[in-house]
Amino acid sequence: MTAISQDPSIMMEVKDLAKTFTLHAQGGTEIRALRGIDLEVRKGECLVLAGPSGAGKSTLLRCLYGNYLPQAGSILIRHEGEPTEMIGAEPRSILAMRRRTLGFVSQFLRAIPRVPTLELVMEPLLSQTVPKDEAESRSVSILRHLNVPEHLWGLAPATFSGGEQQRVNIARAMIFEYPIMLLDEPTASLDQENREAVLDLIASARDRGAAMIGIFHDQGAREAVATGVFTLSSRKEAA
Repeated sequence: MTAISQDPSIMMEVKDLAKTFTLHAQGGTEIRALRGIDLEVRKGECLVLAGPSGAGKSTLLRCLYGNYLPQAGSILIRHEGEPTEMIGAEPRSILAMRRRTLGFVSQFLRAIPRVPTLELVMEPLLSQTVPKDEAESRSVSILRHLNVPEHLWGLAPATFSGGEQQRVNIARAMIFEYPIMLLDEPTASLDQENREAVLDLIASARDRGAAMIGIFHDQGAREAVATGVFTLSSRKEAA
């Protein structure tokens, strides 16, 4: 029996995870990016991934979100109360996990062209059948918290500054209270005021019981939200 099956506080359990990339332009050389990764994260924990550039931090996050398919190992997440294996799951199952359980907070804007900012931020709530008035109220609150100017809310964010786009993306990603959240450098390139606003949201999500795994290159940001650190080795090997 797995630990996640025995302990209801465990939200994600990773066992013996391995990821290999094949370099087809270089004679099919295979590079082991991850090998033997074991970790778990519980409710109310924020596990920060550490290690030098190239150690595989972003690769690990993409495996945990289902963007990369590992060659070996197990990724169990607690989805709607039950341990659920991500590796090998049907695409519709992955989408269901992302819709209800597994959030991804990035520094990069993922926006539909021409959709106004307020509608973009509201959409995750509306997709969960949250009433429109409540979704709008919550979206206004988070946009104000992140210092996105009100005169921009009716505009599509594709032409905003980089920092404004980043904050809109974070608002959209964090508007729904996901039980598990993956954080990919969410405070990168933000000024001090907006960095603190984002860290407040992350700390609030952690304190309500969200389980988090994240990458933070800024030492102050790590210290503000981390409850633990998982260090990856920089060593890469040819398979």
